[in-house]
Amino acid sequence: MQFVIIGAGPAGMQAATHAARLGIDVVLIEAEVLGGSANLRDCIPSKTMIATGGALSSVGRMGGMGLAKAHAEVDLGALAERVRDIENRLEAANTELLTRQGVELVRGAGRLAGPHQVVADTLEGERRFEADAVLVATGSRPRVPAWVEPDGDRVLTTRDAYPPKALPEHLVVVGSGVTGVEFVHMFRSLGSEVTLVVSRQHVLPNKDAEVAAALEETFAQRGVHLLKGARAEAVVRTDDGVQVSCNDGRAVEASHALLAVGAVPNTASLGLEQAGVVVDAGGTIPINHHCQTNVPHVYAAGDISGKLPLASVASMQGRKIAEHIAFGHTVAHRHLTYDRAPSAIFTEPEIADVGLAEVEAFAEGRKIRVTKVPFASTAKALIENDPRGFVKIISDPATGVVLGGSIVGESAAELISVVALAVTAELRVADIAESMFVHPTLAEALAEAAE
Repeated sequence: MQFVIIGAGPAGMQAATHAARLGIDVVLIEAEVLGGSANLRDCIPSKTMIATGGALSSVGRMGGMGLAKAHAEVDLGALAERVRDIENRLEAANTELLTRQGVELVRGAGRLAGPHQVVADTLEGERRFEADAVLVATGSRPRVPAWVEPDGDRVLTTRDAYPPKALPEHLVVVGSGVTGVEFVHMFRSLGSEVTLVVSRQHVLPNKDAEVAAALEETFAQRGVHLLKGARAEAVVRTDDGVQVSCNDGRAVEASHALLAVGAVPNTASLGLEQAGVVVDAGGTIPINHHCQTNVPHVYAAGDISGKLPLASVASMQGRKIAEHIAFGHTVAHRHLTYDRAPSAIFTEPEIADVGLAEVEAFAEGRKIRVTKVPFASTAKALIENDPRGFVKIISDPATGVVLGGSIVGESAAELISVVALAVTAELRVADIAESMFVHPTLAEALAEAAE
């Protein structure tokens, strides 16, 4: 059996290596970066810069930890080199892994030429493959509204900012979702003045209101300007910067503007119509619980599948696809349950959640039990001089089964894994409460919230 994959992002990489381990002949076609542009040119660079900003914040907290205050400043050249070094090391590790697994790597742009025919346009010419199974996992790119034209200098997309050519004196971020608030945090940590255009009445409109409020409070304390209830409708260059105009008549003058208004799936020019694969009006490819398209032997995963745009979800999709190709229905395996996928926002403090949200439960009229514990009650938070945030666990009052949870605070992205495991395995709050956690740690707040 030959399995041909177009796109070497988290979904394609995981599908390729896992399928190879299962004895399948795998061809992986990638035109750009092994590991995926959305991952290695968006996620990893942004988290690298956030880590640098976090180090600066730690220096700022030294005065409350019995140390003389120190001073640090950003070396933009060194930061750019660090970003490139991490990208290169990760791509080299991906190449080594594929080679070790026996995956045939083809450098080029892949496309379908029929239901079973895949073409790779390489520098050496066209290569054709006859595929028993195909995975399309070509990711996404930053969305650019019609009313703005990025120039990579003053008007930036997210991929122009890792890092930018110069640290913005005053940055206006357009978009108050996950990506937008991470950029606000990142550049404020690095020393820029930041204004966030918020089209709704609070940031993170799809998250728990209490979580959003906690982040807004921190932004306010750090001097971030929030322009609420305003939708940006124009960004123009001025003599020495930009002007961002909103639909309510307000305008902001700044040195730079950054667009964080979503992503567009990369499904054009893939020959999907020649293979009979259906694409919806938004450019995503509808899939079933096995990640199959309407053409059963053609699979789709990652950002183009219309599911949660998370690298962790894409990787798991790739793993499940490999298993489905290898075993079909002969081996029972758990299907992906997207509403149980944990997610994190790498702001300061960090935010993470999983499963059922409090607002969703109320909207459904569902009875829930909500328990909340502030990190300020834990010894570890006081030791680290960072008592911000809380742990919130949502459970079924009748059975005690954990339905979801939210964490705001230091290491939230790590701690949410405990709640995610409980949600996936349908554990009870008592299972968490009766587990022993190391003392002193922030994880102790999980046990307290489960009491």
